Amino acid sequence: MFSLDVNGWSIVARTVMIYGALLIGLRLAGKRELGQMTPFDLVVLLLIANAVQNAMVGPDTSVTGGLIAAGVLIAGNYGVAQARERLPWLRRAVEGTPTLLINNGEFVPRSLRREGLDEDDVLMVIREHGLADVKDVQMAVLEVDGSISIVPADANAMRTRKHGRFVRRRE
Repeated sequence: MFSLDVNGWSIVARTVMIYGALLIGLRLAGKRELGQMTPFDLVVLLLIANAVQNAMVGPDTSVTGGLIAAGVLIAGNYGVAQARERLPWLRRAVEGTPTLLINNGEFVPRSLRREGLDEDDVLMVIREHGLADVKDVQMAVLEVDGSISIVPADANAMRTRKHGRFVRRRE
């Protein structure tokens, strides 16, 4: 149950390669929030998980092999998260950048195509923000987390004061 059928370093190397390939593949697939996943997206994720399991551990079915693969995935994810905080170019590569979907009341067709969205998707979000038409929108941006931010055409710029967390004020 705990003895490895293959070399542990082989599992580490395979897992790192699979993690990297999936990170790139999912990044290229586009921006989408988990709440926006369709049943088809969920099925694909489950099938990918099943498909790559053998690629990570090979013929090994031991608990130890599974724990090594899981540990490498967790450590790899932590490492990428830490590196992304320190390297702006890596953050852009992993997370992407915001995409302008509507500019001055008009769709940006090239951006919609690149992000795999159609006008109906964006119109739904516009209505969710209480606006009736694309002409009512000065700017719509697909954020890196998959959400769409809407700036109404009649919006006045608001200046907000940033508050520091956990800062004590001396009286």
